[in-house]
Amino acid sequence: MDTSISRSAEDTRGLGREWAVSATAGWVIALTGDLGSGKTELVKGFAAGLGVSARVHSPTYALIHEHQGTRLTLHHLDLYRLETAEAILRAGLEEYLVQPAGVSIVEWAERWFDAAPGCLQLPGRLRRVWFETIGPFERRIRYEDIGP
Repeated sequence: MDTSISRSAEDTRGLGREWAVSATAGWVIALTGDLGSGKTELVKGFAAGLGVSARVHSPTYALIHEHQGTRLTLHHLDLYRLETAEAILRAGLEEYLVQPAGVSIVEWAERWFDAAPGCLQLPGRLRRVWFETIGPFERRIRYEDIGP
């Protein structure tokens, strides 16, 4: 497991930009952290790294925003309002969580990936990311890659 310390929103966006450089289709990045911990800032940086020019914000009420980058499509999901794996399946989001056509970044990912461990199909390439607030502006961002 790798760890980064972010001391600002710009640091967090920079980490997202770094990750976008090596992004490939089918990658799912699963974000877990409290409200205000930096999940959306990481997505903003990732989107910028993909060449997305549109405004990026959390799709809490829409559930998903799709952004076309210069290289790949970014599927930005927010599962905050969906409390169970069954609700996620009913919403038709499984295709974005298992084998997306572009890259999927999922906020509140524990609602899917921790719902029933071992029972749900996981994506081929998954990065689990945990955000921890350690100070007013500091965040510990731990991440682990699962799969090829």
